[in-house]
Amino acid sequence: MVGGLRELAVPFVVPGPCGVAVRDRLKPLTPQDEMVLRAVGDHQGALASRDLKARCADGLKHGADTWATRKRDLTKESSSRIAGAITKATHDQWALARRCQAAHIQTLEAWIRTLRRRLSLLIGESGTKRAAGGYRSKGEWFRKSRRLAALEARHAAVIADRQAGRVRVARGGRRLLNTRHHLTEVRLIEEQWRERWEAERWLLAADGESGKRFGSETIRVTPDGAVSIRLPAPLAHLANAQHGRYVLTSTVAFAHRGAEWANRVEANRAVAYRIHLDTQRGRWYLTASWQRPVVKTILLEAARARGVIGVDTNA
Repeated sequence: MVGGLRELAVPFVVPGPCGVAVRDRLKPLTPQDEMVLRAVGDHQGALASRDLKARCADGLKHGADTWATRKRDLTKESSSRIAGAITKATHDQWALARRCQAAHIQTLEAWIRTLRRRLSLLIGESGTKRAAGGYRSKGEWFRKSRRLAALEARHAAVIADRQAGRVRVARGGRRLLNTRHHLTEVRLIEEQWRERWEAERWLLAADGESGKRFGSETIRVTPDGAVSIRLPAPLAHLANAQHGRYVLTSTVAFAHRGAEWANRVEANRAVAYRIHLDTQRGRWYLTASWQRPVVKTILLEAARARGVIGVDTNA
């Protein structure tokens, strides 16, 4: 702090975006198409839920052997590519839960420090511009002391979970899960909530693969917009094309960055896809995403050589 104000950091050039995602609606889909999409999403979502449960049970004991065992078990009920995508998503979700757990611990510790400091002051003691003073009454002091005890108990429980490698994860989102207990407030009936919950827990996604035809083997989109899915082994009887594939009647045409996407699929460069259902609108969407090469940034002095324009984004 300099004169009561924060000292600004040295300005630097921010690198450009390293990824792109575009989306288009799948329309019109036949009842058979929707049935196949729901069946595939439900089947792969169940596999993902089971794999996440196994990963959470492993905790800190996870290693390459347990990863290979889980992937081998999933391959029997899907394919090696789908199993790889599921295990990768599971590891990312577990790692995200660990980071959120660490952030939650830091927040609890900040609350505990504040309460301890204010409880250590005399009742009614004046504060300063930078820190609050003591509590105003004995009643407020007592309530805050109970609050401190509750936070310390929560902090101890979270620390124990972290040391044991235990995380709390809900596939589909904890917020939507808690909405089940407040259906009246959000103006939903149980059937509507159940449909949203099941759709969020589906897994209709595929990673991109460089060198494979049109950049992806599991979910393939041709340059003219035809969408096909490689069905998992238990659902191979639903295929309407060769090699266990199902071709949707709907086609896609990406209006945004469509030329960039077409150049990638024609060159067989990796493109990841995700199909999801918007239950509120009753619409199916397909999202395509890919990575961009990292562009070397120029020095700040070179960027400002001929003047710059500053924009306040109100972040």
